Amino acid sequence: MHEFDEEIDALAAKILEYSLVRLKKDPPLDGPWTYDELYTEVGETITEEGIGGEKALDLFKHVLAKACISTDHPRYLAFIPSAPTESANLFDLVVGASALYGGSWLEGAGAVFAENQALRWLSDLAGLPQSSGGVFVQGGTVGNLSALVAARHDARSKYPNVKRWAIACSNEAHSSIKSAADVMDVEIVAIDTNKNHKLQGSTVAFEVDQYHRLNPENRIFAIVATAGTTNLGIIDDLEGIGKAANDRGIWYHVDGAYGLAALASPHSKPLFKGVELADSFIVDPHKWLFAPFDACALIYRNPETGRKAHTQHAGYLEPLDSGEWNPSDYAIHLTRRVRGLPFWFSLATHGTNKYAESMDKTMDVAREAAQLIKEHPNLELLMEPELSIVAFTRKGWSQADYQKWSDKLLNDQIGFVTPSSHEGKPILRFAIVNPWTSITDIKVILATL
Repeated sequence: MHEFDEEIDALAAKILEYSLVRLKKDPPLDGPWTYDELYTEVGETITEEGIGGEKALDLFKHVLAKACISTDHPRYLAFIPSAPTESANLFDLVVGASALYGGSWLEGAGAVFAENQALRWLSDLAGLPQSSGGVFVQGGTVGNLSALVAARHDARSKYPNVKRWAIACSNEAHSSIKSAADVMDVEIVAIDTNKNHKLQGSTVAFEVDQYHRLNPENRIFAIVATAGTTNLGIIDDLEGIGKAANDRGIWYHVDGAYGLAALASPHSKPLFKGVELADSFIVDPHKWLFAPFDACALIYRNPETGRKAHTQHAGYLEPLDSGEWNPSDYAIHLTRRVRGLPFWFSLATHGTNKYAESMDKTMDVAREAAQLIKEHPNLELLMEPELSIVAFTRKGWSQADYQKWSDKLLNDQIGFVTPSSHEGKPILRFAIVNPWTSITDIKVILATL
């Protein structure tokens, strides 16, 4: 198994050929199969003698891959898609082939150095000090959880007598914040947004102070703002919330998993005024910064707070203590792949100006899509897009109508757009993060409505 013999050499050629064809050609849309359909075609693949690499590859190419939806398809507009650059995808092959460990400086100094340069770019865009730093983790859920664990660890050292801890966030915050609270066994103080669905600093200040008055033995250890909600792309009052948090000595975390990527464009950067006040923030390059799955950037204003919360101690880890920067010290992980390297390689290859251009292109398409929706006789635009998410409704449709339309759209291989909901009512939304998505793609989908 561990010898590069003639059989593996031939298999390598086939795998590389498949990978290059996939990169060069327009991505297929495809879609899910049932378990029974898959089992009929594939059968048992794990056997005592093995089925051979060529047969396994053929099964993947002709069956398994076709039972998945390509997230980089230009008309994949559900959830938050991905749109990795060709160079990032190619370098992901290099990362896989290089057997690099990304948890410590001792074992991965060169890779960590490169990852940290990419993190530095993001930190500089957000206006954090040069002393800031962080790590690439699996995704926004792990990033948010790791930041909040660091926040509570820091608060415990300042307030040792607190009986119950809480996180303050909006009722529009990402589901991962609630998940983090459940994992940490802390409360959520959900704060109402204004009529534009934005969390306001003045409201946060009032609700936090009231919570502390009514619960003198409890304390809010973190306030979370969202820089681009997943559902509608709304940016909270980052500056006002940051001031409310800073004035009260409470950790300020900005969840920018989707939206903070728009810091890359000078045109949209002013939308995020106040992010520079954050004690931590996250942004997912695998969403809108054109990196392959899975890469979330978690950055701390003071990385030492993250290190104190997350460093694991054991006799076998003692040789790592003298490392210049151990990524395993800054999040809930020890073993990690160098998941930030494909992002770094793409940034280094193309330059940051190209990223700004691609960002602007997706937002231009979003604005054009919103105009087409306003002109469509059957549709109503929910709100003007602030970033690149366009939300709208179909007049007279029920939830079942939306789902039936979505299923048919995928079955006809036109596109992938799933229903969502807002204020208890069904909606549709286009999440436009792929520079290959054109206004023609939008028109093709709108023609079915």
